[in-house]
Amino acid sequence: MKEGKMIAMLLAGGQGSRLKLLTKDLAKPAVPFGGKFRIIDFPLSNCSNSNIFDVGILTQYKPYVLNSHIGIGSAWDLDRRIGGVRVLPPYTNEQGGRWYKGTANAIYENINFIDELDPEFVLILSGDHIYKMDYSKMLDFHKEKKADITISVIEVPWEETSRFGILNIDDNNYITEFEEKPKHAKSNLASMGIYIFDWKSLRAYLISDEKKANSNNDFGKDIIPQMRMDGKQIFAYKFKGYWKDVGTIKSYWEANMDLLADDNALDLYDRQWKIFSKNRHLPPHYISCEASIQRTLINEGCVIEGHLENSVLFNEIKIKPHAKVVNSVILSGVVVESGCQIYNAVIMEDVVVKADTVIGAPDSETVYLVSKNKIIESE
Repeated sequence: MKEGKMIAMLLAGGQGSRLKLLTKDLAKPAVPFGGKFRIIDFPLSNCSNSNIFDVGILTQYKPYVLNSHIGIGSAWDLDRRIGGVRVLPPYTNEQGGRWYKGTANAIYENINFIDELDPEFVLILSGDHIYKMDYSKMLDFHKEKKADITISVIEVPWEETSRFGILNIDDNNYITEFEEKPKHAKSNLASMGIYIFDWKSLRAYLISDEKKANSNNDFGKDIIPQMRMDGKQIFAYKFKGYWKDVGTIKSYWEANMDLLADDNALDLYDRQWKIFSKNRHLPPHYISCEASIQRTLINEGCVIEGHLENSVLFNEIKIKPHAKVVNSVILSGVVVESGCQIYNAVIMEDVVVKADTVIGAPDSETVYLVSKNKIIESE
């Protein structure tokens, strides 16, 4: 065991069914975000910025786009001769091929990979959240508390506590109780799905859990409750900053809109904590003399001739003259033809919005997901 060494295991196999057509052909961590990124860019950039250069990425659901995006990890400085990024899909053994059965099983199936890296600590991450976080500070807290497990938590609005796993803590940040999506929560500290374990201890629990026929093979449902029952030291690390679970069309749209706020806490322009991504090497965007633009992010290769307001545009988008796009997220390759009026929409890649089409309304809070064949209202 290499004393003090921490590796990251990034769970990136999520289907993200509540994102509907956005995840029809790709895993949730591969969904585009913020004009030029994909969701997985955020935890990967956090690892690089936190000086964690051994990262295992556990893929499963429709991984082709995700695998292509990650490549050898060069965008995040993870293309290392020793260590670096490794994509770890499910594999076939003597029992045949199978999916990962749960989050804990995914780590169990890669025990040999972790043993080869020989860490003292293992950081478990989700590949489908938007945030910036220095994991080294969380590790310092873990060491200071002499914890067996440290769980990162964040305060959420009280009215949203029923959506999350809620943790109750004492004055020393020791976790005294877990509540899974409670109707009447005792606190508003939600688990972020970010854990630090001592590897030696976690390894033993993973092996034991795999032998239980009735286990869900899940960290939140099985491993952590069992360790708590056994009296292990479990602490909550309070995260202060922006964090968003983009699990629905509405929350995905909201997270993109947050980037346009004056008090944007994510701050994509922070040179001290850059978010890295794969570069497509496209030409610069073009704005005609007829265009009108307010508070909008515009990425490379776009040609803008219409009106844009409070929107996020990805690559190679064409907004034709007399078209109006407001409070919307436009993915790559979209063409919005003349005379269109679009409000509160997420338009998927390569869609052509025909001339004079009207989607949404200025005074509506409904968000619309627009594909080539249909328009879906958000829940």
